Amino acid sequence: MTKVTFASHPHMLGFDQLDRLLERTARAGADGYPPYNIEQRGEDAFRITLAVAGFGEEDLAITVENSQLIVRGRQGEEDAGRVFLHRGIAARQFQRSFVLAEGIEVDGAALENGLLHVDLVRARPDAVVQTVAINARGGKRALKDGGEK
Repeated sequence: MTKVTFASHPHMLGFDQLDRLLERTARAGADGYPPYNIEQRGEDAFRITLAVAGFGEEDLAITVENSQLIVRGRQGEEDAGRVFLHRGIAARQFQRSFVLAEGIEVDGAALENGLLHVDLVRARPDAVVQTVAINARGGKRALKDGGEK
C-alpha cells in the first residue's frame, strides 16, 4: 500500500517537494526547545519570537536555506570551574526550523531580554498573466521573435 498525500493528487503538479519539506520541518523541532511564538503584525508582516535565555548574539545563527528559516543556538564552554547545586536553565544547543512560503523574506532580527525576535515580510509581486499560443505543428512552441523551440 502506498502513502497517499495531497501532493499525489492529479491536480497538484510539482508539489512533491512540499511533502518532503513538511516532514523534514516536523522532525527538526520535535523536542519543543526552545519555545516560540508566531504573531501576525500586519497584513504582510510576521514575527517569530524564540525564548533563548542565556544565549548571547555570538551564540545564535539565523540562516535561510531552501525556503527554510533556520535558527541555531550553541553556547560556549564558560562553565569550567563552576559548581552548580541545581541547574534548571537549559544550556544545550538547538536548531529550530520554519518553512517560509514563496515571497516571505527575513526583514531583521533582534535579541532583547532573552527573546530572539525574527521579523518577516511578504513581498507583494506584480500579477503576471501569460498567454500561451496554440500551435498545430506537433507541439513546437512559437517564440516571440518568430523562431521555433
